[in-house]
Parts: sequence; C-alpha cells; structure tokens
Amino acid sequence: MILTDTHTHLYSEAFDDDRDEMINRAIDQGVERFFIPAIDSAYTERMLSLEADYPEHVFLMMGLHPTHVKENYKEEIRHVEEMLEKHTFYAVGEIGVDLYWDKSFLKEQQEAFGRQIELAKKHKLPIVIHCRDAFDEVFEVLEAHKDDNLYGIFHCFTGTLEQAHKAISYNMKLGIGGVVTFKNGKIDKFLNQIDLKHIVLETDAPYLAPTPYRGKRNESAYVMNVAEKLVDVYGLSLEEIVEQTTLNSKEVFGV
Repeated sequence: MILTDTHTHLYSEAFDDDRDEMINRAIDQGVERFFIPAIDSAYTERMLSLEADYPEHVFLMMGLHPTHVKENYKEEIRHVEEMLEKHTFYAVGEIGVDLYWDKSFLKEQQEAFGRQIELAKKHKLPIVIHCRDAFDEVFEVLEAHKDDNLYGIFHCFTGTLEQAHKAISYNMKLGIGGVVTFKNGKIDKFLNQIDLKHIVLETDAPYLAPTPYRGKRNESAYVMNVAEKLVDVYGLSLEEIVEQTTLNSKEVFGV
C-alpha cells in the first residue's frame, strides 16, 4: 500500500531536531509520497534542500500563503513567478484566503489568490487552496476564474456538505486530514455522502494532529490515522481507501 500525504510542511522548524527520523517513520508506514506546500520566499531554500535529500518522495508546490500576504505581496508573487519558470513544481499552493488571524488584507489576499490561479493555469498546474473563515471570499475568487483549466485541492476541508459540493463543482478534491478524527470535527457526519473519488488524504504536519495525537506535533506517518478513520466513515477496507485516495492524488498532481 502506497499512502500519499498531499499536504505536509516537512521543512518546518518544528522538525529541525528529527526531520530524517520523522520522514523515515512515515516511509516505514507506507507513506511514500509527500506533497509540500509553500508559504513564502523565506522557505524556498529549505524546500529545495528537502527535495534534494528525498528526490523519490518529495514533490514541491510554489505559492504565497494568504497569511503571508502583506504590504510586499507583489514582490512575493514575483518570486513565485520566477520560481515557476525555472524549477519543476507540481501545484501552485498553498494559496487562498484566511480571515481568522487578520481581515485587514482581504483585498490583497483575494488579488494574490486570483493572480496565482492565473499562474497555475499558465503552467498547467493544479492549485491547493487554504481557506479559513473565508468560504464566501474563496468561492467568489474561484467563480471569477472558473473554467476547465481550474482544478486542484481544497486543503483541510472543514466546511458543510453544501460547501463541499460547491468546492467539487470547481474541480476541487477535498483534502481530508486530522479534523475528521476530532469529536467536534463535524465533517465525519456527512463525508460518506461525498464520493471517495473526490477525496485526498493529508496531514498538514506539523499542525492539526489526528486523534490520539491531538494537541501534539503532527507528522506525516499519522496520515494512516486519517485513512483508518475513513475506513469507518465509508465502510470500506483500508486497502480501498488508500488505493483510491492515492489514485485521486495522481489525478490532481500528474505524478
């Protein structure tokens, strides 16, 4: 069984003391594919170094995270443009809108989101969406850019069934992670109404560790806990969950 973690920040400072051990724990668990979202230019060298160390397992994205959209966001978008021209990436992400921490840059976040969607289309790449307290604002941008070339993953999906269907209508898979294992996570109540072909697995490590690790540092090996929860949700075997979700990830990323 080859598991895929479609969203993991392996370059995070949270792993500086034991990165290799942590990655090897995941590989031993059958997690052989790690898709790595970008945050901003400050992390680019760390990402490239990670890819050089694990060329068979690590697949990079490029993008500007919405919480890092500040006064200099146009400069950061130029960095994204330049990197997409000179290096192989498998998605533009993570991009989107986050109104949880700060609402003062909403206009700039939406502008950066839209610009990066256009870059993804130019390079024939999927997008990976970050959305926090901002479903309406994210859907507004997606609606403006909707066409056959728009596709990707709605990372860390925590919305309603109606919002799930709306995300899927924009050619998005739903990224399901640790939240599905939480008692108050809610999405486990309706997820079985979404065809498994629309689902990919993720951890968002080092954040949002699944039960029984909730509140601790997350790591990619724990994507197995997410897969096991989906066994309960869908009433399918672990092999079926792993096979279909990895197939879905290949459909999105092309590898």
